[in-house]
Amino acid sequence: MNDYFHFKKFSVCHQRSSMKVGTDGVLLGAWTDVKEAKSILDVGTGTGLIALIIAQRTKSDTIIDAVEINDEAIMDARENFERSPWKEKLRLYHTSVQEFIPNKKYDLIISNPPYFTKSYKSPNPIRHLARHTDSLTFNDLLNTAQRLLKPQGRLSLILPYSEGINFLALSAQFSLHCIRQWSFRTRENKPIERWLLEFSNTPAPSSTGEILLYQSTGEQWSEQYRTLTRNFYLKI
Repeated sequence: MNDYFHFKKFSVCHQRSSMKVGTDGVLLGAWTDVKEAKSILDVGTGTGLIALIIAQRTKSDTIIDAVEINDEAIMDARENFERSPWKEKLRLYHTSVQEFIPNKKYDLIISNPPYFTKSYKSPNPIRHLARHTDSLTFNDLLNTAQRLLKPQGRLSLILPYSEGINFLALSAQFSLHCIRQWSFRTRENKPIERWLLEFSNTPAPSSTGEILLYQSTGEQWSEQYRTLTRNFYLKI
């Protein structure tokens, strides 16, 4: 297996991390609204993929804090941050977000969180930690948003369909309002596979949309997906 995934302006080492570079992270990093965000927290950064995409998309005075609990992933993230053009913007913390106590609050919290709550648990404890909510429950993530977001701050994340529905229902208990809700499918005739969700402390008209990975026929990426990710993937 190739230990590096190369993008246009940076490369991601995913040699040690159990969760490799995938569509979910690229989607969330490219889709999230980063306008006016000067302080950003990436929860469960893994290899640092999302933080690196956000670093590419934001101004030089933006600071991105990234927290990760896994020992192997933190080594990949540290290497990737150091090798990137934006290492001055990136701060890496080897801790759980539940124990993370920064001296500031954030304009944006972003996360591709663990999401399996009742499914079969992998015998690989590292992969299990990355994919199951044992180490970061939805309550933990919502508590983090409540604790660390500025009054006008936003929470942005990606989840599978059923887990996204559950998260939407739970968010109301934390007085968070969904202001963007986009679905993601591989093809038009396929069911919704992921939700891209953005929440705010203050109510606002909700924006909805959909992203298709492939055109209706063939294996060509859709123009919408190509437009969203063209600043990152080498092949576009």
